[in-house]
Amino acid sequence: MTTTLPQIGIIGLGYVGLPLAVAFGSKYKTIGFDINPHRIQQLTVGVDTTQETDKEEIENASFLSFSANPQDLQACNVFIVTVPTPIDQFKKPDLSYLISASTLIGQLLKKGDTVIYESTVYPGCTEEDCVPILEKYSQLSYNTDFFCGYSPERINPGDKERPLTKIKKITAGSTPEAATFIDNLYNDIIEAGTYRAASIKVAEAAKAIENAQRDINISFVNELALMFDRMGLDTTEVLEAAATKWNFLNFKPGLVGGHCIGVDPYYLVHKAQSLGYYPQVISSGRLVNDSMGPFVAKKVLKKLIANGLLLQTCRVLILGITFKENCPDTRNTKVVDIFSELKDFGLQVDIYDPWADPLTVEHEYGISMATSFHPQGYDAIIVAVAHHQFLNLVPSDLKRDTHSIVFDLKSVFDKEMVDMRL
Repeated sequence: MTTTLPQIGIIGLGYVGLPLAVAFGSKYKTIGFDINPHRIQQLTVGVDTTQETDKEEIENASFLSFSANPQDLQACNVFIVTVPTPIDQFKKPDLSYLISASTLIGQLLKKGDTVIYESTVYPGCTEEDCVPILEKYSQLSYNTDFFCGYSPERINPGDKERPLTKIKKITAGSTPEAATFIDNLYNDIIEAGTYRAASIKVAEAAKAIENAQRDINISFVNELALMFDRMGLDTTEVLEAAATKWNFLNFKPGLVGGHCIGVDPYYLVHKAQSLGYYPQVISSGRLVNDSMGPFVAKKVLKKLIANGLLLQTCRVLILGITFKENCPDTRNTKVVDIFSELKDFGLQVDIYDPWADPLTVEHEYGISMATSFHPQGYDAIIVAVAHHQFLNLVPSDLKRDTHSIVFDLKSVFDKEMVDMRL
């Protein structure tokens, strides 16, 4: 480990990396690195399209600079990796970004340097998958020449009440000395304090189960929604009644997307299966949650047919495409599942979202978003995301005629104002 003042390189400047770079850049010389030159150009002038930071916060980080040139990282003695860890089309971990970042760092690594991973992974990934790459490209020895740590990200995109500095941080190091160094480093920026885990693998597992637990809880109420739909019961009314008990966990049904909850349980499942155990509860929860988009679409289709409408002539408006409200994050959004299902049946589908970046949506999903919507022009309106801009709408004003329907996925409107809700 370095005995000099830390010079920090943050690898990846997305929803996690940028707030971290800003926080460290207010105390230590920090270089925020990203392979996207356009992102670097924007940040250099204080523009953050993720809206996790603003121009003033970036400018106040007086020791922070941005670069897309790996050579600018050469002077760093602490590297923090905050790259995406998605899943592939087969729901298997995609470590390509992590491998690329580790390769880059390995080529820059010097004796005494520390590499900290924040990307969510399965237990064992840091030391079993990343460290060998660092050793290969640096020709240095792990825990002799360089050290590693793990501090899982806990940022909640769009949450201004709980930014990075106000969320307790788990830390772990590859040796007791590395663990102390890393814990002290994060304590310099985290107001909420830190928790030192027993090992890197424990810290990796803790992060994985945080998201898996929430995923399972949501899958339970989603399964209730599927059951109650067949029983003719309003799920919201049932949950409101049950929530009068003091210890009832009041989760809501809905689409489960995003970079964490909809992805990370698959990492845990993958690792368990590689060791010969096939998780039942986690896998079943994922199956239920992944089915909700097609379920909503088919409910809409059935209702339109029941109302005597010809599907090929129907126009549908989906309000919202981000994975959560009041946030521009469209990563792994399950609203796309509804869109795709309806398009497969020949319906004309518009998506309007004042938060989402149209270029990002076009690039990631091949969908051209509507820049506005026309009242009284739709046969079906699906309220998919509860952005504050939508809360004052009168759903009936968007209907084409009395045969049109409104499906409120988020139960943000009174029951009497909509035709269906989840």
